[in-house]
Amino acid sequence: MKPSARVTGVGKILGYILLAVIVVLAIAITKTIGWRPIIGPRQRALTARKFERTPQRLARGEYLVQNVTLCILCHSEHNFKAPGAPVIEDTLLAGAHFEEEGLPGDVYSANLTPDPETGAGGWSDDQWSRAIREGIGHDGRALFPMMPYEHFRSMSDEDVAAVIVYLKTVKPVRRRQPSTKLAFPVNYLIKTVPEPLTGPVSEPDRSTPEKRGAYLVQLATCSDCHSPSDDQGREIPGLDFSGGNVFVGPWGNIASANVTPDASGISYYDQKHFIQVMRTGMVGARSLSPVMPTTLFRGMTDGDLSDIFVYLKTLSI
Repeated sequence: MKPSARVTGVGKILGYILLAVIVVLAIAITKTIGWRPIIGPRQRALTARKFERTPQRLARGEYLVQNVTLCILCHSEHNFKAPGAPVIEDTLLAGAHFEEEGLPGDVYSANLTPDPETGAGGWSDDQWSRAIREGIGHDGRALFPMMPYEHFRSMSDEDVAAVIVYLKTVKPVRRRQPSTKLAFPVNYLIKTVPEPLTGPVSEPDRSTPEKRGAYLVQLATCSDCHSPSDDQGREIPGLDFSGGNVFVGPWGNIASANVTPDASGISYYDQKHFIQVMRTGMVGARSLSPVMPTTLFRGMTDGDLSDIFVYLKTLSI
C-alpha cells in the first residue's frame, strides 16, 4: 500500500471517530442539560406595551414593594448588625452585594431606581415585566434564580403593572453595580431556567382566606427560605416549609424555622400571635434574625397576615 493511501485511510478512520464522538456528545447534551446553556435562554420578543400610571396602581405597587415582595431586602444594602437590619443610607433599591456564604460566585443585584445611567431609567415596561416574571434581564441574559422570578410567574398582570409603575417613581440613586460573576457550570446552567410567558396572567382566586394567603406566600417567596433544598438548590419534595435551611452571612449563622402546624413548627400559634410576631420580629422575648424581613412584612394589613396564617395552617409534613 502506498504511504499516501495509508495516510488517507487513517484520516478517514479518524474522521469517523470524530464524527462518532460528536454524535455521542450531541445525544448526551440533548438527553441531559439540553442546548440552552450553549444557545442561550428561552425568551419571547419584547412588546411596546406601557402601563398607565394611576393612583390605584401606585398605591398597590407601593404596598407590594414595601411590604410583600422582597425587592427592598435584595436590592438594597442593609446593616445586618443593627436591630431590624435597616437599609444603609442612599442604597434603597439601588442594588446590593450578596455576602451570604455558599453562593456559586460573586452575586450582585441590580439598581432598580430610575437613574438613567446606572439604574433602570432606560428600561421599557416590558423589559421590566420580562425580568420580574420570566427571568430575562433587560439586556437579554438569564438572571440568576436568586431573583425569584419563578415565584413571580404567578404575579397577575395587574400586580406586575402596579409594581413597575411604582418602581419608576422611587428616588433615583446613581450607583453602578458590578456584573454578577458565577462559577462554571452554574453560569451556563442558569440559562435553562427561564420560561417565556406567552399569555395573560389573570387575577388570583381570592374566594377564600387560604387562596388569598397562598398567593401572598408565593409573592413573598417564603418557601425559598423555609423549604429545605438539596445540594443543587432544589426543594426537597414533602418537606415544604419545614425549615432547616442554613444561612451564613453578616447576620451570623442561622437556620430557617419550620412554619408548618407540626408540633416542631408553629402549632402553638394562633392568629393574634402570628400577627404579633410578624409585626414585632419577636417570639416572646426572643428576637428573630434580621435576615427574616419582618421590617417589611410588618407593613402588611391585618387581613393579609391573617390570610397567610390560614394558608400556613393548612400545610403538613
